[in-house]
Amino acid sequence: MNVITVLCMADVLHAFAIEEKDDIFKRTACPAFLLFENAAYLADMTFELPCNCKPEEVTSVVWYFQKDEESHQTMVLTDFAGTMVVDSGHIHVGSDVLKRFSIRMFSLIVFRAQAGDSGLYLCGTKKGDFFYGYDVDVQPTKHITVAFVDRGQHAQEDYTEKVFSLFTTFWDWTKCDRCGVRGEQRRIGLCYVRSSQLHPRYRTVVPNVTSCGSKAVPAHFHHPDRRRRPEVVIRSCLTPCLKEEVPKEGVQAISNIISKLGQKPWQPPIPTQLHKHPAGSGLVIACPGARPEHAVAWDKGSVRLYRSHYLLGVNRSMRIFIDHGNHLHILRVRLSDRGTYYCWREGELVAGFRLSVSYESQRKRTLDDPETMYAIKTILTSYVLITIVFFGIHLCRCCRRLFWCPPSK
Repeated sequence: MNVITVLCMADVLHAFAIEEKDDIFKRTACPAFLLFENAAYLADMTFELPCNCKPEEVTSVVWYFQKDEESHQTMVLTDFAGTMVVDSGHIHVGSDVLKRFSIRMFSLIVFRAQAGDSGLYLCGTKKGDFFYGYDVDVQPTKHITVAFVDRGQHAQEDYTEKVFSLFTTFWDWTKCDRCGVRGEQRRIGLCYVRSSQLHPRYRTVVPNVTSCGSKAVPAHFHHPDRRRRPEVVIRSCLTPCLKEEVPKEGVQAISNIISKLGQKPWQPPIPTQLHKHPAGSGLVIACPGARPEHAVAWDKGSVRLYRSHYLLGVNRSMRIFIDHGNHLHILRVRLSDRGTYYCWREGELVAGFRLSVSYESQRKRTLDDPETMYAIKTILTSYVLITIVFFGIHLCRCCRRLFWCPPSK
């Protein structure tokens, strides 16, 4: 009986949500001229674009994508029979946008956006009637500027020219990524431009201000997004862990006995996944349920992998690093990489990955393998150096014969 009641309540809430959505469309009138609302994100983030207005008689929407207004190629982001549903857990970096989106309640969701996804997104019908548009700017994480507050580093200074100025708009600080021990906080900053010459068709929250990669920026500004990169500011933090509810005395005594018999005291009681990986190949570990904008931290056993030492770009020769999408990378896995890696999400320890390393006797090499690329690069570099030395020696011998040898009688 209780189950039936819960299901009925769920249906009522679902119907209420749909009715509330319809009321929003009734109250929101579409603009007479199609405008594009500016929205900026960092690469590898997942973002949602709601279709904020549509006629009452329209029951389903179609999302379109254009690289810019002058582009003659328009990509349809849905089949006309309904919506395309994807599993965000199987999304990989670099996959096509057609494999990284979903449409839910008239909203478009793009998973792990890349810089190539920047452009115009339009909400409309299959007949080509457009209701609402977005000017999306996905700023790349390559060459991102990183500042560590504990080292006395600061954010970038504003850049000013005659007709425009560049500055960074920061999001709020994330939560402390660990609790009970020293953790880190991260603050993401995106590049923005201020000018009175922005295109009026693009809607912005603040007048005369838009993101650096926006289509509202005039062409004669010469790509301001190339002069200023997004940035990340990191600082240390310390926050206590939330106290868990303590069970009753009898239940706690029984659970303590079971935990002592079935668990190792030095391992936290979290889900742990076992993984066997071949030596010499690369490995990428993702934290379950985490997004790039979340506060995520990694530990190897009792060793804290702080971003101040393991963030991508801190050291060029890093073999183990954390990217800006919160993934842990291990290049050319070694036997010493064995162990248990723990993942923190929003200040809470959520998962463990027990890594074991194996050696494969026979393994087919491909050109995409890091070892193959390293070997080819080493061979080509050695060949170039040997060639330079060879020609240098012969050039010196020729010059010596020409200038130092006495003339023959």
